[in-house]
Amino acid sequence: VHLMESGGGSVQPGGSLKLSCTVSGYTNCMGWFRQAPGKEREGVASMSGGGSRYYAEFVRGRFIISKDTAKNTLDLQINNLRPEDTAMYYCAAGPRSCGLYERYFNTWGQGTQVTVSS
Repeated sequence: VHLMESGGGSVQPGGSLKLSCTVSGYTNCMGWFRQAPGKEREGVASMSGGGSRYYAEFVRGRFIISKDTAKNTLDLQINNLRPEDTAMYYCAAGPRSCGLYERYFNTWGQGTQVTVSS
């Protein structure tokens, strides 16, 4: 499995971004994690092969995870961005169980930076 993220950038608070992860190879669970400077990496959202979605509590309806089967991408729509959303966002894939635990994932992308500031 190979993953490549895109779509990061710099936006003002309240803005939106769509992150995409291009996937090659088979995987069951796919997800997004993020790591802010000086903080541990945390799960943001994931989606199983069966379509179940898992979101972190802090998402609170602002993030939407989806798959585009035609493009072989896992997308993360982020709305109403806040400065605390500033982080490197990583796409991840796992073969079996799905959720927001890092142990479920064995393949990681290089990350795409999201910066939110005025």
